[in-house]
Amino acid sequence: MGDLLAKGSEMLDRTRRAHLSRTVVYRRGADSVEIAATVGSTAFDRTDEYGVIHRIESRDYLVSAADLVLAGQAVTPKAGDRITETGDTRVHEYKVMSPGDEPAWRYSDPQRLTLRIHTKFVRTGAA
Repeated sequence: MGDLLAKGSEMLDRTRRAHLSRTVVYRRGADSVEIAATVGSTAFDRTDEYGVIHRIESRDYLVSAADLVLAGQAVTPKAGDRITETGDTRVHEYKVMSPGDEPAWRYSDPQRLTLRIHTKFVRTGAA
C-alpha cells in the first residue's frame, strides 16, 4: 500500500506549487533559477543583554527542494543568497538569513520535500 504520509506530503507539495505560489528568482553569485514559492513568515524571539525580548519576523519562502538547482546541481539554501520577487512594477530583494544562531532554512516536512527559507528585506527597485 505504501507510505500514506509520504504520498500525502507529495500531494501537498504539488498542490502548494500549483495553487499557492508565485514565481521568484533564487540567486547565488552568478547562478540563478526561477522557482515557484509560497510566501510565509516566521517570528523569532530574542532576548537582549538587558532581558528585553525582541520579536523579529522573517519573510519565508517555501519551495520544493527538487526545484532548487543551481548550475545543474541540487543545492540547499545558503545564508547570503538572494531571492527577488516582482510585484506590479517593482522588484523586491530579500537576503537569505535568520536572526542570531538560528539556521537560515529548514525542511518543512518529514519527507524533506519542501524547504522553508528565512529571509530579510534588502531593497526595492524598478522592474
